[in-house]
Amino acid sequence: MKSIDDRYWNNGIDVLCGVDEVGRGPLAGPVAAAAVILPPFTYLKYVNDSKKLTPNQREKAYIEILENALSIGIGFVEPFLIDEWNILSATKEAMRRAISRLDIIPEKVIIDYIRLDGLTIPQENILYGDRLSLSIASASVIAKVVRDRIMEMYDVIFPEYGFSQNKGYGTKYHINAIRKYGPTKIHRKSFKPISQIIGFNR
Repeated sequence: MKSIDDRYWNNGIDVLCGVDEVGRGPLAGPVAAAAVILPPFTYLKYVNDSKKLTPNQREKAYIEILENALSIGIGFVEPFLIDEWNILSATKEAMRRAISRLDIIPEKVIIDYIRLDGLTIPQENILYGDRLSLSIASASVIAKVVRDRIMEMYDVIFPEYGFSQNKGYGTKYHINAIRKYGPTKIHRKSFKPISQIIGFNR
């Protein structure tokens, strides 16, 4: 997990920032990104790619990251901007916002797959970075836990859609609720099948 991070730390880059996103695929809610700077040669017991962790394991990893990270930035892009721009542009903007909210300026940014145009900080884009880098995996955990909590809050406001369970993803229950009640203000109206149901055109 730490091989990529160790390579930079061993080469004298002490302020290494991992960046990852969650929420590109859901029908509702924001896309979220996190940027995490860990102390050099950190070991985190619970951290892994957030997709490989159970909710309980993610909570343990989340607390471990908060207790150890030098700086954490979080960025969101809301559904109306996803509809206006597209999901890739929104994802990149969420990542830029996360990086901009760090308390420390990184020497190097490593990102899970996506390349950020116009970023003035040197970057490396790593396929499956959340599996290969502790810093990127930490960012994936932070983004996932924070976004899930947001969707649980939305479940209180819009209880018909099951957001606590589906986190905005297109489950059968969720899609049936959209057909019955229509989309809410947090739904991505440019995403199928919502766009087909309401006849949305960008």
